[in-house]
Amino acid sequence: MNSKLNIVVRVDLDHSKAQVIAKGHITVHSVNALYVVAKRANSLRAGLDLELDVSGAWVDEEALEMLQAASETRQLPARIDPEQAPCTISVLADRRHPRTAPVRLAA
Repeated sequence: MNSKLNIVVRVDLDHSKAQVIAKGHITVHSVNALYVVAKRANSLRAGLDLELDVSGAWVDEEALEMLQAASETRQLPARIDPEQAPCTISVLADRRHPRTAPVRLAA
C-alpha cells in the first residue's frame, strides 16, 4: 500500500463544480491535506459544488467519518477554515471499507 497521498483537482467554473480526487492512504492526520485543498477550491467561486472522491484511496474509518461530518455540516473544520465559509461537500467513497479485506484462515 502506498502511504503517500496523491491529490488531483478538477474545476469546472462554468458549471460551478470542483472535484478533488485522492489516492493513497487517508488517515486522521492526512485528511487535513484534503481539507486544505478543498478550502482552496471552495474559495474559487461562491456556491461551488465540491466533490471529494476518495473511492480510489485507503481510508481509515475515523477519517471517513470526519469527511462525512464536513459534508453534513457543510463546513470545513474551524482549524482549517476559521472564517467557516459555506462549503457544499459531497463525499464519494467506496461502498466497502478498504481495510476489511477478506480474512484467510489456515487449515
